[in-house]
Order: sequence, then structure tokens, then C-alpha cells
Amino acid sequence: MMRFLLDTHTFIWAISNRRKLPARVISVIEKRENEIFVSSVSFWEIALKVRISKLDQIGNDDRDLVTIAENTGFQPIPLDPVEASTSFKLAEDTHFDPFDRMLIWQAISRKLTLISGDREFERFKADGLKLLWK
Repeated sequence: MMRFLLDTHTFIWAISNRRKLPARVISVIEKRENEIFVSSVSFWEIALKVRISKLDQIGNDDRDLVTIAENTGFQPIPLDPVEASTSFKLAEDTHFDPFDRMLIWQAISRKLTLISGDREFERFKADGLKLLWK
């Protein structure tokens, strides 16, 4: 069994348009033995993007997104206070998106492989980040 954390865009594509995902990613998320997690950070990021019209709403109400994740076999996880308070340990001079930085830190802290197509994340391998995409 392997454990993975979905980046926000990976989660959106996994529930709405799997054709955008590489075959390797589809294989991993469909393999029943794997544990696939979605962070509350991603739910927050999606909610903010819906509010500012950068993203269409997924589902009919606010709870639908979590239900869709669970029905897909993904496990929602909270942001732990220790993760939040220790996230400063990531290098300051790289990648300033706070959602991405927190997902990276959650993956490192929880020893999860982050599934993301964001090439900027490669910089964090030296911090212990494990990545999967192609």
C-alpha cells in the first residue's frame, strides 16, 4: 500500500476530467490498495477560486465537494496545527503560493507522495518531497 496526497488541480481533474491526468496517475488513484488523500487546504483553495470566479462550482452546495471526494475513494484530511505552525521550514526563496506551500509541507510532514504536475514543486525534493506525475 502506498499513500498519496492530491494537489488541488489533480483532485479537480480526478473528479471532473480524468483525461487531463497522465496514465500513471490514473493507475495510482484507481488502485484500491493505495490511500489517496485530499487536504482541507485544497477544499479551501477551490472555495476561494469559486468565490472570485476563477473556477466553476463543483457540486450543488458546499458539502458536495467533500462528498464527491469521499465517494471517489479519496480521504479528506485536515490541516494539523503543528503542520501549519512548522511550515516555515520550507525554503523562503521558492514558490510563494501559500496553498501549494502548505500542500508540499503536509506531504513532507505526513510522508505522503504528492501527485502534482506543477514543475515548481521539484525544488522541494531536497526538503524531502516525494512527487508523482508522469
